[in-house]
Amino acid sequence: MPNQSRTLENLQKALSMETTAIHQYLLHTHVLADWGLDLLSARMRQEMNEELGHASRFIDRILFLEAAPRIEASKTPRQSDSLDALFTADLKEENAAIDFYSQAARDAAEDQDIGTRVLFEQILIDEEGHKDWLSRQLALLQRMGEPTYMLKNMDHGGTDV
Repeated sequence: MPNQSRTLENLQKALSMETTAIHQYLLHTHVLADWGLDLLSARMRQEMNEELGHASRFIDRILFLEAAPRIEASKTPRQSDSLDALFTADLKEENAAIDFYSQAARDAAEDQDIGTRVLFEQILIDEEGHKDWLSRQLALLQRMGEPTYMLKNMDHGGTDV
């Protein structure tokens, strides 16, 4: 590979971004459970596990390229005080991830690193799915209003409210 240093830099940045996402979704999981939004909390736990899978894939690729992964978050998780703030902040992060992974895939293609290019493209597709889900939640929140949206995301013990 002509430019393995750029590839490793991008992989390391991606690992740090995913580590941040893991921590952020972990915080969301607990905050939403505390708010009584058990169904939404469970969804955030699924997102956290998907981000953990992404981080694992980046670690594996870094090790394959015979480098040492550094597992460190790029940002400190922030607690949101409303659903709108939570979804909006997450959407901003997903957009940044999509931009970065798109560029990283182009860089890897330019460097003739097909394995890394494909990895970035696969993760990019997952991130686009996250963006779509977050956008839908913001639209639902706006259309339904927060109280109704919250009711739909509570576990009612098998009974409808």
